[in-house]
Amino acid sequence: MAYLITRLCIDCVDKGCVEVCPVECIYEAKNRVADNLPNMLFIHPAECISCGACEPECPWQAIFEDRELASEYAGDVELNARVQRDKRLFSVATVNLDAAGRIQREPRPTAEQVDRNRLKWQMP
Repeated sequence: MAYLITRLCIDCVDKGCVEVCPVECIYEAKNRVADNLPNMLFIHPAECISCGACEPECPWQAIFEDRELASEYAGDVELNARVQRDKRLFSVATVNLDAAGRIQREPRPTAEQVDRNRLKWQMP
């Protein structure tokens, strides 16, 4: 089993999951516009060790274990698989650092913001 990041990450891109991933299997697109990729993070399905550390770190509730994925997210499986197929288009995601080298964290979304994001993508 592996975890994957769904479209609920699009334009949210909180990198809490990147901080806790022990095998660096979370990627970002090098040139998402040129390669027609959404602004989100992706999990390399063959590199993921299914530890589950990333799932609770995502404040947007965008990460799921592949076997527990609702059918509405089926297209997101392909997005994550693209990392394995076209790895040259991606680089391992890195956390954002401030000038002093400290990790910059995004403000946590409110429950209402999470609900609005789910509605935006028409997800349960």
